[in-house]
Amino acid sequence: MSSSALDAEKIESKQEERTANVHRLDSLNLLIFTTLLVVVVLTIWVFKRRNFRYIHETCLALFYGFIIGAVLRHTSTSDTKTNILKMNDTILPKNNVPNYISFEDSNMSAVYLYSFQGPYQKDTVPLDEHKVMFNSEIFFNLILPPIIFNAGYSMKRKNFFRNLGAILMFALVGTTIACISTGIMVYGSVHAFSSLDFFSFTDSLYFGAIISATDPVTVLAIFNDLNVDVDLYAIIFGESVLNDAVCLVLANSIEKYVAGAILDKFDRTLMLKSLGNFFVVFIGSFAIGSGMGCLTALMTKFTYIRDFPLLETTLFVLMSYSTFLASEAAGLTGIVAVLFCGIFQAHYTFNNLSKESQQRTRDLFGLFNFLAENFIFIYIGITLFTFPSHKWDIRFIILSIMAICLARVLCVVFLSFILNLFRKNPISWRWQMMIIFSGLRGAFAFALAIRNVSTHARSLMYTTTSIIVIITVVFNGTLVAPVLKLLKIRMNVNEETETTSSRDRYRIMGNNNDEQKKQSKTWLLNKWSHFDKIFMKPLLTHSYPPLTATLPPCLLPITRLLTTKEQRTMSRNENSLSNLTPSMMNSDDSILNNNHAVPTLELIDMDNSDDYLTGSNFKSNTRTNQVLDTQMDPLVQFDDDETLANNIG
Repeated sequence: MSSSALDAEKIESKQEERTANVHRLDSLNLLIFTTLLVVVVLTIWVFKRRNFRYIHETCLALFYGFIIGAVLRHTSTSDTKTNILKMNDTILPKNNVPNYISFEDSNMSAVYLYSFQGPYQKDTVPLDEHKVMFNSEIFFNLILPPIIFNAGYSMKRKNFFRNLGAILMFALVGTTIACISTGIMVYGSVHAFSSLDFFSFTDSLYFGAIISATDPVTVLAIFNDLNVDVDLYAIIFGESVLNDAVCLVLANSIEKYVAGAILDKFDRTLMLKSLGNFFVVFIGSFAIGSGMGCLTALMTKFTYIRDFPLLETTLFVLMSYSTFLASEAAGLTGIVAVLFCGIFQAHYTFNNLSKESQQRTRDLFGLFNFLAENFIFIYIGITLFTFPSHKWDIRFIILSIMAICLARVLCVVFLSFILNLFRKNPISWRWQMMIIFSGLRGAFAFALAIRNVSTHARSLMYTTTSIIVIITVVFNGTLVAPVLKLLKIRMNVNEETETTSSRDRYRIMGNNNDEQKKQSKTWLLNKWSHFDKIFMKPLLTHSYPPLTATLPPCLLPITRLLTTKEQRTMSRNENSLSNLTPSMMNSDDSILNNNHAVPTLELIDMDNSDDYLTGSNFKSNTRTNQVLDTQMDPLVQFDDDETLANNIG
């Protein structure tokens, strides 16, 4: 056999050996995480069975991650040692760093190919073995999208819109204030120490942006178990959902400024350009997310794919995930897009789905959210011991904790004072203390920090963020129930008592009630509610009245094309229902208003759709039930008018 043939066999053998070793390590890493998730699930079951609410599953995931991380730190998962070939004093072409580097081995006629990993500052190159480490892009492309989408898809819009003003104030204005104030305090503090002089002002602002992302998953889970006041729950949940999106766009805008700025020189033009980029990215991502949600609604409305629930669910999942990819491919922010896609899918597409797909999509994204959240917290616990490029500085960690606490207090107290000038139901000091206490840092801040650890400053940010996430999740999450009792915040609140008759399937609204609802809404919400009712819902769902009744007659040829058979059927049923006399209805529990010849049907929203058919809701006589049966089509749109707020504050 010739020497070239022998060399080829050696190359093939080494490549196969390397591939098999990498595959074995990847399988072992995934097995470790899968086993830990199983242990977390079993522990949660034990805690729920014992009614033990003081430790959330995220805390358990962290603790188990600590244990495995400590074990892996002192053991090796590979039989081969890491060999590093250093090339000192190598001059690369200016502004043209190669993506691949090849070396020719003259001993066996082989060429070795190495891919580009990125520029690293000296002493930050991860030369040690990467134990149980994943590419940071996995978090952004696979793990975070289901978490963010589920937040929008499972949102209780009724309470969200009732407190929309406070949520927007805390999420948009509050997050921006927190980012700037945290950055300024950190920058002013670190320059008191000469060893931290590498931490620039833009580094401080970037750190302020990523560490301002709140993730009160532990608090909200305990809130849900204890049935805490629904408005307080809505404010904290709504702030955390929008807060993540704002933090990501802020961080990206700061990075763009740093990329184009001259070192140690302030560039006003570039700053304005970065500020403009913030609004362009946010609005563009919102447009893609809402557009994909509307497109999915149209696809599910005008096709009969609901006859095949498996295909329908698959289409829903693929369209939702493609929203993230489309936004990222367009150079925008997929996290913002997928959040608003989830909201629009819940508001429109959900009502076009078959009952099987409605249940499947809720359960599926709830499962994705549970697994992704716990995976990230297990990963945080493990990498605290195994990450090779940690940069520890206890002074910076303490200063950072003090800065974020002060910024949190400043934002909540100041913005609550402003909101209380306009709110009919002011945010009490007890609620303010609970909102401050609920400002945990979690998975999103960690994912932003681990994305780039190429310099001393970024490594310090990552280490500090990990410690802050661990401290806030364990400390704040464990003390939620005692703090609730100490502040005497309402618990065991039945949501049904918050909105009277919210579970009635049909309700007749008189002119007086309509007028009260209009007066109780702000001008903006009132206009959107009207537009949503006469155009968006009839266009995107099977809701009644159809576009043929809400739009001008001159558009009749177009509106007929956009009206489905179900909507025409409901129109005929509505006409037959209007011909019934009041004597045909039960006077005690009638769904018809005897004061009106042509009643107006109002449907409940998705939040209470699971139990709208409970027996107690329908006590009318036999003839009334026969009429209602003609109306109870599973494709009927759940009208969200009741879900809109009395005020946006």
